[in-house]
Amino acid sequence: MPAMRRGVPRVVARPNTQSIRDEVLRGLHAEPKTLPPKLFYDAVGAELFEQICELPEYYLTRAELEILHARAGEIAELAGPRVALLEYGSGAGVKIRLLLDALESPAAYVPIDVSREQLARVSTELAAEYPRVAVRPLNADYTLPLAVPTLPEGSRRVAFFPGSTIGNFHPMEAAVFLGRVRRAVGKDGALILGADRCKSAAVLNAAYDDAAGVTAKFNLNMLTRLNHDVGARFDVSNFQHRAFFNSRASRVEMHLVSKEAQIVRVGGDFIDFEKGESIWTESSYKYDRARLEELIETAGFRIRKLWTNSKRQFWVAYLDAA
Repeated sequence: MPAMRRGVPRVVARPNTQSIRDEVLRGLHAEPKTLPPKLFYDAVGAELFEQICELPEYYLTRAELEILHARAGEIAELAGPRVALLEYGSGAGVKIRLLLDALESPAAYVPIDVSREQLARVSTELAAEYPRVAVRPLNADYTLPLAVPTLPEGSRRVAFFPGSTIGNFHPMEAAVFLGRVRRAVGKDGALILGADRCKSAAVLNAAYDDAAGVTAKFNLNMLTRLNHDVGARFDVSNFQHRAFFNSRASRVEMHLVSKEAQIVRVGGDFIDFEKGESIWTESSYKYDRARLEELIETAGFRIRKLWTNSKRQFWVAYLDAA
């Protein structure tokens, strides 16, 4: 009998308790000025990030895909049958296909993302490609507590957090976030985690400040989004992208630097900028084995398997709930 189609998945939006504008203003009034990385991912930002993943300098996606291609079968054996996959930051849905193809009778897939347009498109595509899998998208900020949609009875929850996105959290925030993931998957659940490894400053600086300027456009697009979404009045041409590896903190930092002294209106507030002052838009922490193990144990997981790619640039870890 042919598989029954489950229909086009409905994107479920989780209402935020706090407005984007309030969060933006808190960050811009702070010292140093900050904006949260989730603001990168409107429709334009999501498309720009897909372009970044294809850049020659941006090794991260290729390194992780190499691992997933080589180890998908092992991951499937560890996960077992009837898995409900929860992907935090689902993006373009490229990597999840490798897992869905390898898993034995996956029961459900819950993509969680802040980019509503991309989430709707990818969810529809995956529902058509995998008609036996219940695709239940959730449009939400996964850095906040969220309610997982109802999943098929008897399914085992396995979370998937690929890329180097765990590096966008400061270490204590990363532990808190992974602790919430641990509670979401339950005592019998697991997590497949991607994390970038420590390496030379030259390689890291190039990866986050590419010669074609795509990452610069991605960073600056955040200001364009704020102009559109929260009534800000940024002159985007008065800011420039800066990225560098902070070896002391083991992180790459991305900033938007004011080219001149200026005052920017954001809603009803006025934000002063000195020449050379920056907005810190992203951190990307890099992990050695000891730091990674400490984070994982603090969050309530334990390493079952840890893989790296042929150039030893990236980690993919299979973690059991401790």
